[in-house]
Amino acid sequence: MADQAHFAEDTEEYMGSLYSAALRMTRNPSDAEDLVQETYLKAYRGYGSFQAGTNLKAWLYRILTNTFINSYRARRRHPEETELEDVEDFYLFQRLGGLEAAAAGQSAEDEVLARFTDEAVKEAIESLPETFRMAVLLADVEGFSYKEIAQIMDVPVGTVMSRLHRGRRALQKALHEYGIAHGLVGAQAG
Repeated sequence: MADQAHFAEDTEEYMGSLYSAALRMTRNPSDAEDLVQETYLKAYRGYGSFQAGTNLKAWLYRILTNTFINSYRARRRHPEETELEDVEDFYLFQRLGGLEAAAAGQSAEDEVLARFTDEAVKEAIESLPETFRMAVLLADVEGFSYKEIAQIMDVPVGTVMSRLHRGRRALQKALHEYGIAHGLVGAQAG
């Protein structure tokens, strides 16, 4: 059992990554802040039941994911607001890294990928069905293992593997279609 008196110091290091994940989930900075705040409130209240020595980050992400899913279901009845103006740190990092890599010489694949706009990638990710998008984000952006994702999403590991496979295939298809439409790849490729 974890001691609630140490909650803040134990969980503080995860706040930034939880906010980034919440921003990708909600697509809105204000909603992301609310989601993280609600996650921390729920985590604080339930911290006495957390088993010390287990994966605290995965436990927090599970609370974040469940809180998002519950609020998402409640909001499905209302029109959704989307802000696509927010630049993801990951894509900004890649773009800055891409400038240096161009001078050092890139592979043909890297050169093609560098031509995809941040918005195209974001739109492709956002077009994924919710369960696939969550699995792809948790695995490919947050770096969680299949087992950790299964715990966070409260599904079997096999379901995580299936959702990741299907989500990645859908993402690949969407980006391939974008590449064809914008002359970045040939119609026969892929």
